[in-house]
Amino acid sequence: MPASRAHRASPIRALRHYVCVAKADDRRPKPKCYVASPLGFSEAGRHYYREVYLPKLATVVDPVDPWALTTEAEIDEARASGSLRETMLEIGRRNARAIRSSALLVALLDGQEPDSGTVAELGYGAALGKRCFGLRSDTRQAGEDGVAVNLQVETFVVDSGGDILSTLAGLVDALRLAVDQL
Repeated sequence: MPASRAHRASPIRALRHYVCVAKADDRRPKPKCYVASPLGFSEAGRHYYREVYLPKLATVVDPVDPWALTTEAEIDEARASGSLRETMLEIGRRNARAIRSSALLVALLDGQEPDSGTVAELGYGAALGKRCFGLRSDTRQAGEDGVAVNLQVETFVVDSGGDILSTLAGLVDALRLAVDQL
């Protein structure tokens, strides 16, 4: 083989290197993302959450599902033993720990007024310096003119480095960009 050919990079070898590097990058762990939402309160919400929402988010992040951190049996037992308040406070602490352990937070902000618990989780995450994102696919006006939701909620999201998106696909794209920046 002529010396000039031996030192030239093979396009196939370069492609093989690119594929190996891309596959190696694909193996890096996905960042944890706390998923704040009221979807666990209804049968239809639970179906959408499990079958559509979480699987889509899981394509780019490791969803931290607060609904999976507590069982109905735990609540029933607390109710029967008269320790419901203590159990509810422990659930809140468990969720706060899950938010602290996550790199990102997403919040479903649909409804005439976004769910107060979801908004509280979002505000806590933003105060901790987590990058927060919202999904507001509801077309009704929920905040002051010029913002998608309450001005303070939107300010927390934007100032955290996140955004409020109107589609699940848009949210996944925004998360993908955020993950690339971590």
